[in-house]
Amino acid sequence: MSYSRVYVEITNICNMNCSFCHGHSRKKEMMSLEAFQTILNELQGKTQYIYYHLMGEPLLHPELPLFLKTAKDKGFHSMITTNGTLIEKFGDEILKAGVHKVNISVHSLEDADESVFAAYMNRVVDFAKKADALGVIIVFRLWNSGYDNGLNDRVMLFLKNQLPGEWRENSRGVKIRNKLFLEWGDRFIWPDKEATMYDKNVFCYGMRDHFGILCDGTVVPCCLDSDGVVALGNLFQTPLDDILSSLRAQAIKKGFECRTASEELCRRCGYAQRWSLGD
Repeated sequence: MSYSRVYVEITNICNMNCSFCHGHSRKKEMMSLEAFQTILNELQGKTQYIYYHLMGEPLLHPELPLFLKTAKDKGFHSMITTNGTLIEKFGDEILKAGVHKVNISVHSLEDADESVFAAYMNRVVDFAKKADALGVIIVFRLWNSGYDNGLNDRVMLFLKNQLPGEWRENSRGVKIRNKLFLEWGDRFIWPDKEATMYDKNVFCYGMRDHFGILCDGTVVPCCLDSDGVVALGNLFQTPLDDILSSLRAQAIKKGFECRTASEELCRRCGYAQRWSLGD
């Protein structure tokens, strides 16, 4: 089995409380290097791309540069999604360690006052310029359409003033330069046991081209299962191959192929609705 990417949560701790984030109720923890190495060994031959998040801010992890170097030495490409608030402090370290791509959620400070916003944007733009010079992919994310109250406009204006380039629009956003992008999307309803049950057919790429691993080793079908509701097994206790080939995991995959959801949580996921029939 081969997957386009695997989400590995190296910490579920965050330094912010963003309105668009579901959050979680799990014990706060950080993954050890030993545990991370075990995960990498289990992922050999299954993917080349590791995304360092489900919940949590990866730049809070004190061993992140070592994680990145360890993954690179084993042939993996590392992708980080960050709110960008710590990028000035740790940005040079992650670039030196060999990060492949960094997604920066610039809507994280969408409600900040002008001085705080400007200082934040200057820091992330300075980092983007360094990364661009090194050939590292940078994606600025604005996944808050419909909730930004016009604040996305000031982000766009700031970036255009600071980052001249092609600024060529496509269906997902803007290509600024060769490896520098701005990506936008609608804010969505996270899957939750108490959320609305959708009547539409459900399709998702979970278990088809990706899955997630929480920081305690729990394997989940996607990066949005923030509380590990659909726990397929723990790879520190069970071989990953056995977890992925289990009846429950395969039922999820086969169900989506027929545009049905075998798990109740998936029928309560607003994000999955964008892939559903009739959308």
